[in-house]
Amino acid sequence: MKKLKERWGISSNWQVVVIFIVFGITGSTSAKIAGPIVEFLGVTQENTSGWIYWPVRILLIFPVYQVLLIIFGWIFGQFQFFWAFEKKMLRRLGFAKFLD
Repeated sequence: MKKLKERWGISSNWQVVVIFIVFGITGSTSAKIAGPIVEFLGVTQENTSGWIYWPVRILLIFPVYQVLLIIFGWIFGQFQFFWAFEKKMLRRLGFAKFLD
């Protein structure tokens, strides 16, 4: 835990627990929300091949996850951590020009 706290720049074990909770809630919620959004777009398992349906759903989960991560981070009082985490992730994916 000590290395993780140093790497993330946080000071307490409680913050680590809260951060793990936020990651868990965000992942579950984004996967759950992606289903109705994909259906709204007209892409369902009944009318679309699994080779198309699942990549579309996974690609949709990514932006939903990014937004929810910031929202849940704010709700749990860890906005600064998750905003820095988000910017770092998006820079690594090549979106640096949109952040500056």
